Amino acid sequence: MSNDVRIAISGKSGCGNSTVSAIVAGKLGLALVNYTFKSIAAETGIPFAEVCRKAEEDPGYDYQVDERQVELARARPCVLGSRLAVWLLEDADVKVYLEASPAVRAGRIRQREGGHFYEILEKMVERDERDHARYLKLYGIDIDRYDFVDLVVDTERKTPEQVAEIIISRVRDRAG
Repeated sequence: MSNDVRIAISGKSGCGNSTVSAIVAGKLGLALVNYTFKSIAAETGIPFAEVCRKAEEDPGYDYQVDERQVELARARPCVLGSRLAVWLLEDADVKVYLEASPAVRAGRIRQREGGHFYEILEKMVERDERDHARYLKLYGIDIDRYDFVDLVVDTERKTPEQVAEIIISRVRDRAG
């Protein structure tokens, strides 16, 4: 298999997007592109929560993240893992969407960050709704419509390693 491949992986919070993207990149020897609001926070010294709040009011933050992700992804073979990767990296060789139920996603976020399950679930659902409205307004992208991707993986009952193997298998099949 040629390592000259670009893989775009998207999914909502708690689907395993970041974890799976890192595993796929590592196993295939590809660069991982995961430039996010957290990256902006680290670069600017602005607290992450404040970057998120400012991004709600200023679309420049979204544009900055999204343009930088695509720029980095087009520069070399890689795995781009982000909410909008499958939409923004139009020339990706393989586009993958990860899905899981809200309850499973909230449980994973709770495991990762701590807190109370129902509070996390409520905040996550609210964030999903805000993200949906924001991406529709900014780009005309409906993040609940991903029927164009090459592969949809239900991550609910799979480990990140199992999900990564499914993706790697598809990439190898596509490479012929």
